[in-house]
Amino acid sequence: MNGMFRILLSLIVVFSTTPVFAHTKSETQSVWRIVGSTVHVAYTIPEIEIPRLAKNGTLPADADVTDYVRRNVTVLHGSDQCQRTEDVRPVSASTGFRRYEFSYKCPDAQGMKIHSSAFFPVVPTHVTYAQVITDKGDFISQLISADQQTLELSTASGQSPLQNASFFQYVGMGIMHIFTGYDHQVFLLGLVLISKRVRDLVFVVTGFTVGHSITLALATLGIIRPHTEYIDALIGLTIALIASENIGDSNHRSGTIASVLGSGLLLMALGKMAGLGGLPVYLLIGAAIFAVNYLMLSGHLKDAGKLRLVVTMVFGLIHGFGFAANLLEMQLPTGRMAELLVGFNLGVEIGQLTLVCALLSLVWLLTKVKLTLPRPIVVDVASACVAGVGIYWFVSRSYA
Repeated sequence: MNGMFRILLSLIVVFSTTPVFAHTKSETQSVWRIVGSTVHVAYTIPEIEIPRLAKNGTLPADADVTDYVRRNVTVLHGSDQCQRTEDVRPVSASTGFRRYEFSYKCPDAQGMKIHSSAFFPVVPTHVTYAQVITDKGDFISQLISADQQTLELSTASGQSPLQNASFFQYVGMGIMHIFTGYDHQVFLLGLVLISKRVRDLVFVVTGFTVGHSITLALATLGIIRPHTEYIDALIGLTIALIASENIGDSNHRSGTIASVLGSGLLLMALGKMAGLGGLPVYLLIGAAIFAVNYLMLSGHLKDAGKLRLVVTMVFGLIHGFGFAANLLEMQLPTGRMAELLVGFNLGVEIGQLTLVCALLSLVWLLTKVKLTLPRPIVVDVASACVAGVGIYWFVSRSYA
């Protein structure tokens, strides 16, 4: 009995105190199109990033932002800046974004580098997603960070360290992402706790797998690029929801749990309206509606297994963006994206199944040596701890 609680509590302490491999909270996007020795650049800044450039509490004027891009986003040849053939100019962009276009011409195509030092002095964890379009039509995703502010275009054209990696190395990357991603591990623990039968576990793992496979591919291929800070927070919310459903179901208090969570999310939305930061109002209200309906519906179903198949697929969509963030931090190989996605995704599944089997084996072993309490007590205590960790991550990441 004591052994079981010691194991559970030690897991919760580790999960709640270790900084999760956090995904970035500040980002910009850029497109670098190579035509011979000329590079056409499009640099996009979310408007929520503009206040970071404020001086003495004064927001920068449009001309100041344009000049900031001019000074910090460049193309190099060797150690020298290439000739700017088209000056930085603002162009039309989607609502909530500012887009700037300009061009550089280098002496030749060899030794060209893209460089951005924007935002790093004010936000060291900032990243710029760089999409490089080569002469050959290759479309390569790169990542510019504080530690790597300059990227060689020759490297972007196919010399990625992952270019010659084996399929099994891609699989190993997926496995390690699960073994080092504590938020995903806690979510898997929640799935095990909520599953009373093997069939239930199959349902939830299947739904989760389908969901994260879809968004992993969409995000890595650049088809969808979500706000990473929103994904971080929502992963915490999925953990809290799974654990809260388990508590509400075992105590027949689904309505109470739904009311508490829904009210909390609506209070956060009101706080956002009052200017207290956090996630967007529409996202918080949508999350409140989803959480209340999900918890109420699952609490009134005799067999919620099939419902969880759908719900965990939705949760998997969110976690898939988290998996993709890990890949996008690397220099992705050209011409092997399909192989990379299949291998990485297979590794994620191996990692998940390994952890699930380890948890089930631990429970079986403790049952054999009679160190367990009745399942309802153990599950309620563990689910309460998991819910607390999920809520903590959700709130702290929402206001990061």
